[in-house]
Parts: sequence; structure tokens; C-alpha cells
Amino acid sequence: MANDGGISRVKKRLAAIPKEVKEAVQPSLMRQANQMANTMRRFAPVDTGALRESITVTPGGQSTPPYSQPGGSMTVPENAVAITVGNSDVRYGHLVEYGTSKTKAQPFFWPAARLHNKKAKTAIRSAIRRAVKKHWGTG
Repeated sequence: MANDGGISRVKKRLAAIPKEVKEAVQPSLMRQANQMANTMRRFAPVDTGALRESITVTPGGQSTPPYSQPGGSMTVPENAVAITVGNSDVRYGHLVEYGTSKTKAQPFFWPAARLHNKKAKTAIRSAIRRAVKKHWGTG
């Protein structure tokens, strides 16, 4: 058997997580993502408000808006949440974030993500810990 760097072992362990544990963590994931997205909306520069309104939180199993950044339309993996900027009308979020040769950068996405990252990780880990204690033997 080829060495896959432990990926198969991780996949096997993740598959063993009871459904109840995965479901119990979803509210924490959504709450943290919404808090982060709200900060992004506050940080976003406002001309028309279209950029601010294009910031979207997409739960696991659903598709992100077409033309959203980073990465365009994709299906969010189970037990995950994606925060994206942009849609079919707003395709310039990355230009605002990083700037162009003619305009300076006005970062809003990554500063908000960095600001919330530690708190979000702590809250999600805590939710996982509580869910495992409560549901591990039931699945």
C-alpha cells in the first residue's frame, strides 16, 4: 500500500464521527461565519453598497454564488461554511481588496478574517468538544 501521508487514516476517523456530532457543530459554524461576515460588511468601502451586500455566508452542502471570490461558484463541503464576496453583478471584490495599478488597496475581507480567526476557532472547538461529550456513544 502506498504511503498517502496519513490521509486515509484521517478520512477513516472523520467518517467515524457520529452524525449527531456533525449536526451539533453547525450552529456554531454559522454563528462564527455570520459574525465574521458582519465585520467584513462594516470594513467594506461603500460607494453603492453592492460590494457590502454581496458578502455571503454559505453553509455546507450548498453552492456559493456565481463569480464569488475566492474561487467562484463551488459546493461547500459538509460540516463547513464559506464566506464569499461577489456575485454575477459584483465581480470586483478582489480588486478592492488588493488594489490595482490605478487604485490603492482597501482591504476588508482578510483583515476581518484575521480579526475573528482565533475567537472562531476557539468557539468551534468548544462546540465540537461539547458535541462529542454529548453524542459520541449514540452514533
